[in-house]
Amino acid sequence: MHLKRFQDAQPYEAPNHFGCHGLRLQGFEEGGPTNQWIGFSQFLPGGGAGPDSTPFEKVYVVLEGEMTVIVDGTETTLEPMDSCTIAPGEVRKIENRANHTCKMLVVIPYPPES
Repeated sequence: MHLKRFQDAQPYEAPNHFGCHGLRLQGFEEGGPTNQWIGFSQFLPGGGAGPDSTPFEKVYVVLEGEMTVIVDGTETTLEPMDSCTIAPGEVRKIENRANHTCKMLVVIPYPPES
């Protein structure tokens, strides 16, 4: 078992994100997961990301607050304990349109090795 306490999570900057504070809960460390890493993102009101895509899938799980996910012009608002999968190459934009912070988990596979 690889234990990592929340107090030991390290911040990271996600590309093309704004109004966001990210912490890496698991991954990119000795003894951690070998297939994916897990981030904890806190988006301020008006914060978000994109539009952009990645060559690998992502899973979002909203823990608190709400997040609007926009894909192909369709807007879907995720509420606490809602989740979604963003497919590889799928262009998405996310926006916190609420007046409170959105807290969410992000599960992403490691980038392919070059």
